[in-house]
Amino acid sequence: QVQLVESGGGLVQAGGSLRLSCAASGSIFRSNVMGWYRQAPGKQRELVATITSAGGTNYADSVKGRFTISRDNTKNMLYLQMNSLKPEDTALYYCKLVQGWNKNYYWGQGTQVTVSS
Repeated sequence: QVQLVESGGGLVQAGGSLRLSCAASGSIFRSNVMGWYRQAPGKQRELVATITSAGGTNYADSVKGRFTISRDNTKNMLYLQMNSLKPEDTALYYCKLVQGWNKNYYWGQGTQVTVSS
């Protein structure tokens, strides 16, 4: 079993920055993919960014150039540096981990990001 705990959300003005963290614990395989997803009220959950254990990254077009995903494999930590935040970035941000031949996946409980205009 895997547990994911996000932190770092909060209220910030447009143009500001936040750094989200996700602490992973439990039975974590050396090879996995971790990512950040978000869900705004009344909308479906969407991909923000993913990163493989080897460091390969993928970003949603809406955050390219503003957000940076990173990870520390020695500490089982995932990060999301968010710069130039916009009101449309307001959402509940979730951490996700996918691993194994059958692609088991796990979600954190989410951390709220609110960007005021």
